[in-house]
Amino acid sequence: MTADLAAFVERSLDRPVPDFVRAAVGALVAEDGRALAVLFYGSNLRTGSADGVLDFYVLREGPVERGIWPRVGYRELPHEGGVLRMKLATMPLATFARAAAARTIDTTIWTRFVQPAALVWSRDRQAAERTRAAVGAAGVSAARFAAALGPERGQAEDYWRALFAETYAAEFRVERRGRSDTIVAHDPDRYARLLPLAWTAGGVGFATDDGMLVPALSPAERASLRRAWGRRRRAGKPLNLLRLARAAFTFDGAARYGAWKIERHTGVAVEITPWRERHPLLAAPGVLWRVWRAGKA
Repeated sequence: MTADLAAFVERSLDRPVPDFVRAAVGALVAEDGRALAVLFYGSNLRTGSADGVLDFYVLREGPVERGIWPRVGYRELPHEGGVLRMKLATMPLATFARAAAARTIDTTIWTRFVQPAALVWSRDRQAAERTRAAVGAAGVSAARFAAALGPERGQAEDYWRALFAETYAAEFRVERRGRSDTIVAHDPDRYARLLPLAWTAGGVGFATDDGMLVPALSPAERASLRRAWGRRRRAGKPLNLLRLARAAFTFDGAARYGAWKIERHTGVAVEITPWRERHPLLAAPGVLWRVWRAGKA
């Protein structure tokens, strides 16, 4: 990572967050003695709202993890007369860094963390530096693919829109049409500054022609990146399905998360009994039947 990109990443991650986010992170770190760093991301980072669910990545000690990751969980924390709801993804920092550098077939890490995030806690200076380096690598990975998937010449936002449109299409997710436009529109200046810095760090030459960016990719380089992207696109939905299947059996706090989602969307409160909390999959049919009957009533 070049010094310019490193400075950009450090400033970007060192963004202010509300006190309730600090309180949530304190609770997460207190329960996980292996935590090295915590990243806060998602819509609540942008809005500063405590409503809905706060999204965190908890990066931990340990070697590169094999198989399907991350492990997903849900927590609730009483706070100032209300409840903070937190969804957390947990994985080793070593795995996160490898995925951010596009050294795996997975696209989810570098796709999400080329977008705004905040480094809200780190155990020490070394953990903070490793996390910032991984986020910088995510920017380089995303920018390299954007050069190949975007136009031969265009403005920075054209490359980012092309990239996000491709990455969302590769995932098993339901998104509104134009989601890639919305992402860039939230902070177009940030993405305009990031692209040339990430291209330089990633060894992608470029020229500026009448306000337009022209990446200097040879036909062979462009074809190679497109082939690499094609492999990731084909693997995207199967990987997402595997994660959903894994989460069905390993989602820590699934019953409470599901109950909150049901009440939020239907207005029907679901009682969380000890049995339902231990066996959310077995409890689901009965819960949904009661919700349906309550809705009919």
